Amino acid sequence: MRSVRGFARRHPVWTAVLLVLAAVLLWMIFAVWPKWLIGLIGKKKVFLNAFFNGITLGGLYFLVASGFTLIFGLMRNVNLAHGSLYMLGGYIGYQVASVTGFWLLAFPVAFIIVGILGMLLQLFVFRRMEGEDLRQTLVTIGISIVLADLMLWGFGGDFYNIQAPDWLNGPLTTFFVTAVKSSGDPVYMKYPMVRVVIFLASVVVGVGIWLLLNRTRIGMLVRAGVDDRDMLSATGAPIQLVFLGVFGFGAGLAGLAGVVGGTFQSIAPGEDIRFLLASLVVVIVGGMGSIPGAAVGALLIGLAEQLGSVYAPTYSVVLTFLIMVLVLAFRPQGLMGRA
Repeated sequence: MRSVRGFARRHPVWTAVLLVLAAVLLWMIFAVWPKWLIGLIGKKKVFLNAFFNGITLGGLYFLVASGFTLIFGLMRNVNLAHGSLYMLGGYIGYQVASVTGFWLLAFPVAFIIVGILGMLLQLFVFRRMEGEDLRQTLVTIGISIVLADLMLWGFGGDFYNIQAPDWLNGPLTTFFVTAVKSSGDPVYMKYPMVRVVIFLASVVVGVGIWLLLNRTRIGMLVRAGVDDRDMLSATGAPIQLVFLGVFGFGAGLAGLAGVVGGTFQSIAPGEDIRFLLASLVVVIVGGMGSIPGAAVGALLIGLAEQLGSVYAPTYSVVLTFLIMVLVLAFRPQGLMGRA
């Protein structure tokens, strides 16, 4: 809240613009659209579906990028194999859910296996190249290629979808009015239950990570180790063990996100590159090492992709990078990064 008030004092014009845009957006979500607006941009149902698809996609991007921002933003480890960890988690989740028939079991199994792989990477790769960004970049690109080829060899080039349980299948009737019948009865929007649950889960994960970093002793050690590793080591704190755990946790989040992505989208070759690029853009837009920044950046990128694919399909990919360029031009440290 203090940062929000500080921004409002420093930039009153931009604050007023953002408030007006927020008011217009809320009106478009909750109001019954007049005919002129429908003629201008199409049906409200299409807009709401694209809007909420963008929010839920942002939740998935946040799960991937939150692990990436812990590893890259906080620990300064350039892990370009993060997208491969996401895809590996999706394949593991698919196998577990298919064999056991228990969808929820896929999440802890993928988290643990991918987390252990991440700890091995930190122990045998990153610890030997601390502070050498170029070497980390080149080595993790090679690891990413090897992992992608191994997964292609093991699973082929098919698309895999993780089946959610029956109680998550089907639509959820919301309170958003998309139209009004000739009889005067409102038509309420229906939205997939699985997307709603997964978005709520991403919110819970985000709050949990923020509390872990800002309200616990482990979080204090992580933040202190990032600021001054030598001084923290001099106090006797097990900084290498803490960083090993943080790297494993960040990698585990990527595996967890792979199960989420395989549930309401699909897992296939090429998804590793897509989600690595999305994570990079989210971290740059939100600010390195900032969990709230990752959340804001993920929502912006998710909304830009989905709304762009509906209203400007030719330029939908350009919109995400346009957001990144604007942020780098006016706030290079990210929207919520430290100056």
